[in-house]
Amino acid sequence: MNWHICFGSRAKVRAIDLIFDPISAPSRSHYRRCVPFVHSAISNAATVTAPPPKKVATRPLPAPARRQLGPNKSSWSAPSGQPGGSSFNAPLRGKPEPMGATVTDGQDTINFAIFASSATSVSLVLFTEKDLQAGCTTHEIKLSPQLNRTGGVWHIMLPKLDTSLLYGFKVGGRHQDVDVDAPAAAGHRYDEGAILLDPYATAIIGRRVFGQLGPDVKYGAGGALGLARTWPQAACVLPTPGTAFDWEGDQPLNLPLEDLVIYEMHVRGFTWDPSSTVSSPGTYAGMTERLDYLTTLGINAIELQPIHEFNELEYYQIIPGTDEYRYNYWGYSTVGFFAPMSRYSAAAAAGRPGVDIVNEFKTLVKECHQRGIEVILDVVFNHTAEGNENGPSISFRGLDNRVYYMLAPEGQYYNYSGCGNTLNCNHPVVRKFVLDALRYWVVEMHVDGFRFDLGSIMTRAHSLWHPSLPGNDDALTPQGIIPDGSGVPTGTPLSDPPLVEMISEDPVLRNTKLIAEAWDCDGLFQVGAFPHYGGRWAEWNGNFRDTVRQFIKGTEGPFASAFASSVCGSPTIYASAEPGEGDWWGNNGGRQWRGGRGPHHSINFITAHDGFTLADLVAFNEKHNQRNGEGNRDGENHNLSWNCGVEGDTRKPSVLRLRARQMRNLAAALLLSHGTPMILMGDEYGHSKGGNNNTYCHDSPLNWFNWTRAASDPTGYARYFRHMVHFRRTHAELRRSSFVHAGAIAWHGNVPNEPDWTEESRLVAYTLSNSTGGGLYIAFNTSHLPQVVQLPSWPNRTWQLISDSGQVAPFDFLVADEVLSEEEVAAARNKVSMWLADGMYAMLPYSSLLLESVPDLDTLPTSRRATSYSAAAPTASARTNGKASSTTQPQAAASVQSPSGSEARKSGSSTAIVPSLAVSSSPLAAESTAVSVLSDAKALAAKIRGSQAPPAATPNM
Repeated sequence: MNWHICFGSRAKVRAIDLIFDPISAPSRSHYRRCVPFVHSAISNAATVTAPPPKKVATRPLPAPARRQLGPNKSSWSAPSGQPGGSSFNAPLRGKPEPMGATVTDGQDTINFAIFASSATSVSLVLFTEKDLQAGCTTHEIKLSPQLNRTGGVWHIMLPKLDTSLLYGFKVGGRHQDVDVDAPAAAGHRYDEGAILLDPYATAIIGRRVFGQLGPDVKYGAGGALGLARTWPQAACVLPTPGTAFDWEGDQPLNLPLEDLVIYEMHVRGFTWDPSSTVSSPGTYAGMTERLDYLTTLGINAIELQPIHEFNELEYYQIIPGTDEYRYNYWGYSTVGFFAPMSRYSAAAAAGRPGVDIVNEFKTLVKECHQRGIEVILDVVFNHTAEGNENGPSISFRGLDNRVYYMLAPEGQYYNYSGCGNTLNCNHPVVRKFVLDALRYWVVEMHVDGFRFDLGSIMTRAHSLWHPSLPGNDDALTPQGIIPDGSGVPTGTPLSDPPLVEMISEDPVLRNTKLIAEAWDCDGLFQVGAFPHYGGRWAEWNGNFRDTVRQFIKGTEGPFASAFASSVCGSPTIYASAEPGEGDWWGNNGGRQWRGGRGPHHSINFITAHDGFTLADLVAFNEKHNQRNGEGNRDGENHNLSWNCGVEGDTRKPSVLRLRARQMRNLAAALLLSHGTPMILMGDEYGHSKGGNNNTYCHDSPLNWFNWTRAASDPTGYARYFRHMVHFRRTHAELRRSSFVHAGAIAWHGNVPNEPDWTEESRLVAYTLSNSTGGGLYIAFNTSHLPQVVQLPSWPNRTWQLISDSGQVAPFDFLVADEVLSEEEVAAARNKVSMWLADGMYAMLPYSSLLLESVPDLDTLPTSRRATSYSAAAPTASARTNGKASSTTQPQAAASVQSPSGSEARKSGSSTAIVPSLAVSSSPLAAESTAVSVLSDAKALAAKIRGSQAPPAATPNM
């Protein structure tokens, strides 16, 4: 059935046909392909004012039923009439709050409270784990509608309950496909045969091992529980009194956002590969064993892909054309929002109780904090694993489908998530649930922040159903829905979304990091104008990703100026209150949220879990997703990548050298930019997925961290990356909470203070000054031709080479460590000192340069000349052989084919005297080459300046 919905947009009324057909498992799983690049956001030139909210007609509610006893002890501790059992004493009435299962009354009883406002019956079901595996119940207690219900909340209290049991609920009521002649049944999907999970359950147990099928019982026959071996019955863990976790004084780190280097990672993928050598691979415990690696890398914040309970077998089937099975590997399909994924736990695999699963995750958080690492969770409050009307009833659908999901008047699901349903986020009950979940993870689990997947869905107006029959009220549909329950049509983006406001203003979450993926799968794009309530929210900056990719590969267009804005923290997005011409949201409901933030609110990233890895970004022009079994139709088609001349694997030396430079250039652009950088797990050593940009379904080496490759570092790229991270963390001029001002930055071209912002420009160079009188010179040459840059002269200071991506490893980053000795670093700097002394530097095609301003020793008193000035880096380890790595690649040649559609700007006959910059990997040969090319470099610099080359003398700096 189709539902035709119209709503206002920028230039005209948009009509959307929502097609409510079954979605296959694969189509739900990889909704990430909807992630928009800048060009795919809603955009037209016209601007329109959003229509005024409609006035909602109201009608008196029916007279309330006789008031039940309030939640005081005399009422909730009264018997409710059900008999006791072998595992508990006679039940009591219970109380309607707090929600979920909680220990109360002197640690002797457990209270259960669950929201099911339209249910006609509720039963509490208890299991032993043995019975759960057999698909049968252990105890079933039917709740009394008169004694065990307060408003829309059902509750019961069990004294002396055996806390080794598991629990769930059976809930009865109307179902729109069964009660087809009852208009008021629309939107209801109660199924008393299903046993539902408590949305507030803090641990869930079903299968205990990742990827293991459920028990081999005949589902759907003989009363067996569950749906299939891939969807066996799961149940909730009871709270256990007297099991408080020892946090050892752990407190929130509250690191400034601008100081973070975020590492997006997958718990299982981090240690499941045998090369990890941990005792419990693929688990929270296994990850804890390897945390010191992140410290060495310089990471101080991790962003965990979903660790809320999900079903990894949701899409389980043979991938066509392969011998592999399809998994829900990423986990963006939540089953329980309070429960850590149990099959990421070594405790679960060992058969230990649910409290040990929770404590294993708490131990991970505590160990992260002890290493100065914050923990940010990727949360999915936009849809659930229940899918559309053809999906399973796991929890929310069977409890109160009308409340928890955004529905059309005849009960169909809105699908702004691309996954079959949309969480009804701004409904009062749902937003309280979301806030309760966030508070739980902060207070009880000590996490430091959240990244909200498809966060723009949280700004959409909710659907709302009238609590009584519609009667003759013109304000209601025949099914009883209030079409404009939020004052605007369901799904309309709200300028002041209640849920986002509640999260922003909540006192418990005050210091918690909040990061929005500010778009959704229906084209709503809010980057730069997500409702941030005084700068509480940062955003994944997709514009940064697209701009950096375009400029670094040398695409022709206005990318030099856009790149300059990006490296400054995107002030046109986060500082400017004026929206762009094509910014529909910024010109309408989001206008008030434009500007008012700093560069640190831009979460800069070039790669993420969905899309190419950094290594694949320089090795593939097209996606290669055949291993997903969907005919290469899934995944993003517009990757803004360049294969450097050959698609995929190659042994061609010139292509490999160019790819090595481009990977370093991308890393430098990410880590030297203002804003908060986010690194994708594995990018630091060059992990490849073979050109697959949508590996949602692979539990395989495509997604597993390769510890052997990370340690061996055959190309020296991992070393370069690590030192670039530490350089950022030790240089305050790269970590700003306010936008850089004119006195702290200067832009350059081939000549100081003469930048080229034309569309043909392939050179962006700039200096950043710091409070000590020093600073940095940073340059990116994305032309297929070499460039000679003249350096700005700073009084009594000289430029010291830190990094040149055009140099062979390990000389691409000059810092003393286990590979390079201090003497080798000094010798390498001496080899380029002639260039720097003459105030110039020669850059290879597609290369980046990092120089640091240090005091000129010739201008210092003799007593101070022994001071060492070098790039800050990790403490050097003991050298094993005193020699540089023998695995370095030869230097790239100057003549490299440019990417399609881009050309470097040519100026007269200047290319005729471009010096040859091919440098031997031998230090002595490199010095000889440097001497021979210096005169040509001076001549080119003179031609750029329009004057004769000066005599070879040290300039006044």
